[in-house]
Order: sequence, then C-alpha cells, then structure tokens
Amino acid sequence: MSNIKTKGDRRKRLKLSIRNKFEGTPERPRLSVFKSNKGIYCQIIDDSKGHTLISVSSFELDKKSKVNVETSKTVGKKVAERAIAGGINTIVFDRNGYRYHGNIKALAEGAREGGLKF
Repeated sequence: MSNIKTKGDRRKRLKLSIRNKFEGTPERPRLSVFKSNKGIYCQIIDDSKGHTLISVSSFELDKKSKVNVETSKTVGKKVAERAIAGGINTIVFDRNGYRYHGNIKALAEGAREGGLKF
C-alpha cells in the first residue's frame, strides 16, 4: 500500500490536533467553521453539554452561488449579531483544520467586526 495522504486526511489530522488543545465552555464557547464548495457554515458550541447554541450558514442569507470572501464576512457578522443577542461575547475560534486565510479569515474578521472577542 502507498502512504499517500489526501487533503481530507490532512484536514482530519489537523482538526484532531486543534480540538485536543481547547474546548468550548459555557463562559467561552467554541465557534466552529465548515466550508464546502457551495456554502460556509459556522456553529457556536458548548462542548461541556454537547449543544449547539447558535448556527448560521450562507444559505440563510440567500447566497445561492459559490462562497466568496464577501459572503464569508457576512456570515461572520451574522453569527456575531446572534451571539451577542444570546449573551455571548467571547469565544474560542476553531478553524476546523482549514488554513487561516481567504474565506476562514474573512469569517473571523466579520465576527470580530460584529463584536465577538477571540
């Protein structure tokens, strides 16, 4: 057998490494990001209870085309708006194995502009 790794295997390995370093608490929940070719999704999760507190996707914003940086920034602002309305001000950012650039960076900047601290 060959020892060839795919991008998916690399992301899973990085994801596990990141998740071993921190977890979401009720005081500081985790903002998890997932992206696909068609959409970008984010959830604010309390890992101590295993509950999703808030979720936002690009499809809620009537963005039916492929994801771009503007869409990601809008999703970040929307999740920040909902989080602050729910009483959440500080979070832990979980990039979920993705590199911190492009859409992931735009989502994080949008969340910061919306008022979240991380």
